[in-house]
Amino acid sequence: MSAVLDWLDQRTGLRQITRAALFENIPGGARWRYVWGSTVVFALGVQFLTGVFLWMGYSPSAQTAWESVFYLQEQTTGGWLLRGLHHYTAQVLPVLLVLHLLQVVVDGAYKAPREVNFWFGVVLAHLVLALSLTGYLLPWDQTGFWATRVSTNITGVVPVLGPAIQKLLVGGPDYGHLTLTRFFALHAGVLPATLVVLTVGHIYLFRRHGITAKEPRRRPDAAFWPDQVLRDAVACLAVLGAVLFLIVRHRLFSGHGPLGAELGAPANPAEPFDAARPEWYFLFLFQFLKLFPSGGEIWGAVIIPGLVIGVVFLMPLLGRWRLGHRFNVALAGALVAAAALLTYLAWDGDRRNPDYQRAVAAAERDAARVKTLALSPARIPVGGALELLRSDPLTQGPKLFADQCAACHRYAGTDGLGRRPAPAQAASDLQGFGSREWLALLLAPQGVASTNRFGATKLRGGKMVKFVTEKVAHYSPERMAALRKVIAAVSAEAQLKSQATADRRDAALIEEGRRLLRDETGCTDCHQFRQKDEDATAPDLTGYGSREWLIRFISDPAAPEFYGERNDRMPSFGRQQILTEQQIGLIADWLRGDWYEPAP
Repeated sequence: MSAVLDWLDQRTGLRQITRAALFENIPGGARWRYVWGSTVVFALGVQFLTGVFLWMGYSPSAQTAWESVFYLQEQTTGGWLLRGLHHYTAQVLPVLLVLHLLQVVVDGAYKAPREVNFWFGVVLAHLVLALSLTGYLLPWDQTGFWATRVSTNITGVVPVLGPAIQKLLVGGPDYGHLTLTRFFALHAGVLPATLVVLTVGHIYLFRRHGITAKEPRRRPDAAFWPDQVLRDAVACLAVLGAVLFLIVRHRLFSGHGPLGAELGAPANPAEPFDAARPEWYFLFLFQFLKLFPSGGEIWGAVIIPGLVIGVVFLMPLLGRWRLGHRFNVALAGALVAAAALLTYLAWDGDRRNPDYQRAVAAAERDAARVKTLALSPARIPVGGALELLRSDPLTQGPKLFADQCAACHRYAGTDGLGRRPAPAQAASDLQGFGSREWLALLLAPQGVASTNRFGATKLRGGKMVKFVTEKVAHYSPERMAALRKVIAAVSAEAQLKSQATADRRDAALIEEGRRLLRDETGCTDCHQFRQKDEDATAPDLTGYGSREWLIRFISDPAAPEFYGERNDRMPSFGRQQILTEQQIGLIADWLRGDWYEPAP
């Protein structure tokens, strides 16, 4: 082994390089305050290493980016750990950079002859933040897409060059595939290459000038090895431990939840995303911009941050005087405190904002739902994972209901998305439509004229309400038992998945209910049921509540087989081309509870 090392040393100078690296003089001996620069280099090394392996499985296009990240996260062995290390190390890096900067400023390590090295460090910090910003978009999920859209829009307020810079970043007039590829090129190529060059220069200048010790020195000088190396190693292990904790924290405390970094639903440029926020270390800028009125964003986005960065660059010059150094220390502390306060205000404001909390909950539901669909037997279609959500009744049904139906109807008292609409309820609540429970309330004297059925419509004075309030209200127990059989028979027409077991169990009762409906209850005096009746004046009960029935009804409630001329304000969504056939089908499936769920 010694011969091999001698051979290498003759050709590379290995021993001299090692000696120079390990036996550098540390003025005043090893200190914990000196570890922050090493932790930054360690974190950058983790980023580069994990980034290379992530690159191997990443497909940078608007149709494959999310899908490739999903495959890595959910189906590649250890992929969640790899992505978690990359993601959360990026979260920790800003903290390490701030601590390193504070240590440099407090110790005066920016003073002559170290000015250039300080400027290198400030530029490196901005490069790291640029890497975080460009990397945020790469999973191509809703969170990253809309947050990046907001941040790049800010560049557009820069005078003269702003619109051109924004167009260059976006890759055209709108956000899409070219935006992703440009951000990927910046994140995986341009910025890392620049970072490596500046980091090498930064370390070279640091080694050239050595460590600046805080005076007075209480201990004698010592070599970098072994005490400072040990402290640096412990600090780097602590950083790694913190990152690993962040990766597993959800599973550790709740027993469920994601391992690794979160992945939202695929980016959908056509659907606004109210839960979009920048990463936590940019939240202070997000909050800062709120302090300026509309039209004054240039002050919060460009002028004031530019002046602050300019003053930071001037610190080595200001620090030549004792008062200037004190000013620099005070300024650094004030900037960190202000950023912390603004970050807290942004977080607290979101915590108190019910609309934002609902948007976050909806985003989490969509994210969980698309993963369930992606792991279904149908898998991800050729058109991409976004197609899974666009064709999913559980996702799109409530959104379409809130947009098109909630002006009159309710679903469990809400607009389908959990909100309480401002307009008063003007039609029935459709939760459980077609089920036995829904029909039981319709045929109950205390329910038929309630707001949740016909009470807010012009049908409240119609034959159905009179039949229930004047006749059903006085039914004997025997006739009520017969009515329950009729309800079961009509409900069975819907073939609801939620009561399929009960329908199979009660097959004989349902058949008896069909006979009673036709022969004894008088229902067929107004309704037609399983046979054509030209004199029918009420909705057809054949297939009542089934998918086909609902689609026909939503498409044209004024058709003769339904309400005809007695239709009360409900638009003919299909005949008037308000909704497409697919959209009507999604609403129908959602109302019926008919969507994919994995087997238990």
